[in-house]
Amino acid sequence: MQAGKPILYSYFRSSCSWRVRIALALKGIDYETIPVNLIKDQGQQFSEEFQALNPMKQVPALKIDGITISQSLAIIEFLEETRPTPRLLPKDPKKRAQVRMISDTIASGIQPLQNLSVLKQVGQENQLAWAQKVIHTGFNALEQILRNTAGKYCVGDEVSMADLCLVPQVANAERFKVDLTPYPTISRINKTLLALEAFQVSHPCRQPDTPPELRA
Repeated sequence: MQAGKPILYSYFRSSCSWRVRIALALKGIDYETIPVNLIKDQGQQFSEEFQALNPMKQVPALKIDGITISQSLAIIEFLEETRPTPRLLPKDPKKRAQVRMISDTIASGIQPLQNLSVLKQVGQENQLAWAQKVIHTGFNALEQILRNTAGKYCVGDEVSMADLCLVPQVANAERFKVDLTPYPTISRINKTLLALEAFQVSHPCRQPDTPPELRA
């Protein structure tokens, strides 16, 4: 392993890990991936070794510049402050606030409620209905917000941290068979973003730990 190269602890299907992979790709940061399988061995994130890296026992975690950071938005903000090009937070304070608002809506208000740990609590037979309900509630709000903030992307015409949160959440919605017809703005932005190289190379179907049957 090359000295000084950042190390990302990631799971191919983790939407929080995907956010960080997009940021690393956009900023052209070369990194090493150490896969943490959230299913295998009753969840490798619960190992003592990984808990020492992230006491919350969640991916992603990024080792970079001599520190280890967990929480995807904290990682993205650190990358933004230390490697500001291309920028993922707009210069304008109002647009910057909108980017953070959208990012938090997804990262705090939608994704955690349909996360693996919560789905385990609601019981196997209720998982799909629960995830769909949570995503619908969040997307109803998000569609309304984006109608006011969006240009080509979530906020105006520059890719921002909000877009890094949107695409993985739409992928979660598709996995849980959510009907996206009521969300034309979300769908349009998602489609535009998926055409960009950084969103393609970071995609769950192209990771070192992607199972062969899910590779593309």
